[in-house]
Amino acid sequence: MKLQLSAPSNKLLQAEARITGSKSETNRLLLLQALYPNLKIENLSNSDDAVVMRKGLAISKGEVDIHHAGTAMRFLTAYFASQPDKEVVLTGSERMKERPIKILVDALRNLGADISYVGQEGYPPLKIKGKKLVKNKVELPANISSQYISALLLIAPSLKNGLEIHLIGKITSVPYIKMTLGLLDQIGMATAFDGQVVKVHPKEKVKSQTMVVESDWSAASYFYSIAALAEVGSKITLSSYKKHSLQGDSVLAEIYRDFGVETYFDRNTIYLKKISNPQPATLDLELSNAPDIAQTIAVTCLGLQMGCHLTGLHTLPIKETDRLGAMKAELEKEAQDEAAMYDKMVCWCETNEKEKTKAVADAEALDTELSAEIESRAAKFGEQATEIARLKEQIAEDTASLKKATAIREKEAAEFRATEKDL
Repeated sequence: MKLQLSAPSNKLLQAEARITGSKSETNRLLLLQALYPNLKIENLSNSDDAVVMRKGLAISKGEVDIHHAGTAMRFLTAYFASQPDKEVVLTGSERMKERPIKILVDALRNLGADISYVGQEGYPPLKIKGKKLVKNKVELPANISSQYISALLLIAPSLKNGLEIHLIGKITSVPYIKMTLGLLDQIGMATAFDGQVVKVHPKEKVKSQTMVVESDWSAASYFYSIAALAEVGSKITLSSYKKHSLQGDSVLAEIYRDFGVETYFDRNTIYLKKISNPQPATLDLELSNAPDIAQTIAVTCLGLQMGCHLTGLHTLPIKETDRLGAMKAELEKEAQDEAAMYDKMVCWCETNEKEKTKAVADAEALDTELSAEIESRAAKFGEQATEIARLKEQIAEDTASLKKATAIREKEAAEFRATEKDL
């Protein structure tokens, strides 16, 4: 497919757009609606991920193909594992079969789930036989994709004993965890996020209510980029957005001030105004809480002849494609005629390649350490269980002996009373 785009003759823009609902909020609410059918949802996302999520939730038996939708893969894995009447094979595209899911599967198995790998160990497709999960404590590495954590949190209130998640190490993508907890809170769940521990209490029913999905801040990033590249005085109106958003990408409003774009809120509408031209410089940002907007920011910098140094992007290479590698390749095509810009962009990508390698190594080391700890605790638990069983047998024997002795004493006492009466 070939597209040809041409810039308008007048860069002083006056435009308005209504953005579809957030994909992140939509997928979370769709899963909650499957667990609590009296929930209603408005302003759903029309993204491919949301479409396959809805279709997947409607299937009880057979194959569920989620194509490239990584969110649906993680969320549906947890959902199907916790539903006793469902038995499916969860699969996706060839790229999806290369995306790791072992940490989530291990966590669900530790809760009692019946999940097996159809192909390569640690990767989709997955064969899932749903069952009631009664265990309520699990440990996870904290520096993994927040979708693993959110997947467990979303099914937590439907579990008999709720769930307590202990996060090991530095927590990344905190806003997405808080988004999940925020939605749970809104529908009446009891949750807590204290330090490295996240708790969700069980709840069988929720009151009937309508949840309105806020528009997607990631989608808004493209309009922020357009505003930044437009002339001073340009204005773009977007809806529907909240000033106090649950979405981590809402940090756009703060970041794009460096590009001369100011954000004004009026009820559920935002106005993006280009109020000044930025000075050429290198933008330095840590984006572990909002990695999905990195590409838009990098392109904006390129268009404004600014450099950028973006970190916290270790989750991007394991998306539907290697986003870092793809972005580096495309930016270099545009930057090769601008030596200074080229150097800055290459430096940025190399920096994140090192960061990615270190993050992967750290995650693998943490996974090994966590697995060893779980095995150790399981062994100790097994020893304790054996000792408890022995003590129970001893108590049963002692109780039987005591009952026998009591019966003998009662018999002797009765005989003594009878003899005494005769005397």
